[in-house]
Amino acid sequence: MTRPHSTSSLRATLLLGLAMLFWAGNSIVGRGVRSEIPPFSLAFGRWVIAVLIVLPLAWPRLRAQWPQIREGWGWLVVLGVLGVVCFNSFVYSGLHFTSASNALLLQAGIPTFVLLLEFVLFRGRPAWLQALGVAVSTLGVLFIVFRGDWQAVLALRIGGKGDALILCGVACWSFYTVLLRKKPAVDAPVFVFLTFLLGALALAPLAGWEAAQGLQVHWSLPVLGAFLYVGLFPSVLAFFIYIAATAELGPMRAGQAITLMPLFGALLSTLLLGEVLVAYHLVGMGLILAGIVLSALALRTRVKTPVALRSARG
Repeated sequence: MTRPHSTSSLRATLLLGLAMLFWAGNSIVGRGVRSEIPPFSLAFGRWVIAVLIVLPLAWPRLRAQWPQIREGWGWLVVLGVLGVVCFNSFVYSGLHFTSASNALLLQAGIPTFVLLLEFVLFRGRPAWLQALGVAVSTLGVLFIVFRGDWQAVLALRIGGKGDALILCGVACWSFYTVLLRKKPAVDAPVFVFLTFLLGALALAPLAGWEAAQGLQVHWSLPVLGAFLYVGLFPSVLAFFIYIAATAELGPMRAGQAITLMPLFGALLSTLLLGEVLVAYHLVGMGLILAGIVLSALALRTRVKTPVALRSARG
């Protein structure tokens, strides 16, 4: 009886890794085009492209699911503001003032935020193996941050404008992850389409304000490629994966996958920017993966899917 659940959990975990790869690329692209694309313009263009991609999937279902949409419109707005408008605006703005590596590493704090919010809002208590897994993965992230030199902790300085903006985004995404259980009982294409549309509408005046301030998009083939990438991979594909995986695995487990982003960021930096992986990268990656394995073992001991999440599946 447990084998189908284990298979679906493994599939959800592997797909989460793919989503983290897409999101790691999002931060690298956002940093790479910071001088060519203003932050609100990048976020607005991203969601317009995503809306156009999802529209053919969502349109046939909108009328049939209108009663559920009308009943749950409040949570649609909350989730759209947190996960689409605020998170991405904070991250893209922060990337103008801090490095992509810093942004990825700060986002690795999301699992801890999720654990705390799960307890405060819903009295969720992780299994001890799951809590240990989060701690081990976080240790791996810190090992990469400080390059294997723990004396560097004393020299750590977080508090610049860019880091503060990224941390605001971290808080927004943590709330989004925990509150996904409140999403209306609609199909995933409908939910994604409506939240993306809300994001595009909310960001339109901000992008217009940027243009009025003289901040223009400097069009080129790389800039067009950047828009297409952020509109498809970290938006449409990653959001579908993350929503489904959160329903399957629970918010704490899905949130922990964020610790993969620094790992993928290091690999992408090596491939795309010519940076070299050294010993502390490998040790940190090993700890991150070990933490994820521990959480996977914790999941095997909890074969029942939480009732709140079961009702959230669209």
